[in-house]
Amino acid sequence: MAEFVTAETLAAHAGLAHGFFTRRGGVSAGPFAALNCSVSSKDDPDAVRENRRRAADALGVPGGALAGLTQVHGIDVAVLDAPWPDTDRPRADALVTRRPGIALGVVTADCAPVLFADAESGVIGAAHAGWRSAVGGVLEATIEAMLTLGARRSRIVAAVGPCIRQPSYEVAADLRDAVLARDAADARFFADGARPDRWQFDLAGYCAARLVAAGAAAEVTPHDTLALEDVFFSHRRRTLAGGGPIGHQLSAIAIGG
Repeated sequence: MAEFVTAETLAAHAGLAHGFFTRRGGVSAGPFAALNCSVSSKDDPDAVRENRRRAADALGVPGGALAGLTQVHGIDVAVLDAPWPDTDRPRADALVTRRPGIALGVVTADCAPVLFADAESGVIGAAHAGWRSAVGGVLEATIEAMLTLGARRSRIVAAVGPCIRQPSYEVAADLRDAVLARDAADARFFADGARPDRWQFDLAGYCAARLVAAGAAAEVTPHDTLALEDVFFSHRRRTLAGGGPIGHQLSAIAIGG
């Protein structure tokens, strides 16, 4: 069975189904073991389809009702009126819908997955927030897209799922400079690193702060994708190990009919 964790703020709404899926409970093998949900990976496509079907089943929707994106580390948001095929996914990093029975999904392997809902209006969203997208405004863009579908800013709740956490996320001056160029006050999301000219970046905290500033309620799950090797895929862990293929975990949300 596909294994996932949940956020209290989203789980409190009976009409919502959501999950930040782990790497456990799938059929993929080797470096993709086991619940790799990345359509663009070099994994066996049949295994990926089965993994995504299992995840959709865990959320109570048909496999064909799980919508994803071709993620590009940008800020574009796709509005879903009807499911699109995996072979024709929009190039975007967030998606929103007011259509019940469809699961919106993003895949990550250290970047922050963020799930959104205004349960009263029946509008949901999902975003892939790597540091570039987060700095660029993908979270605010997702909220704005939800408002066009009838959501109210004061009712939107958002959960930042498992991602690389500050103790694991050493960054260089280019990332820090890009964050501070937008707002020097965001220096509070950096701690001194163990090496000169390196810092530890709090991606989850940064995303939560941007969400709150945009008027949404925000929750952060506690999981560190790099530290929990048998639970989550991690791009940074793969890089530190010298490279090679990698899987991605799925985070998804759906609203009932």
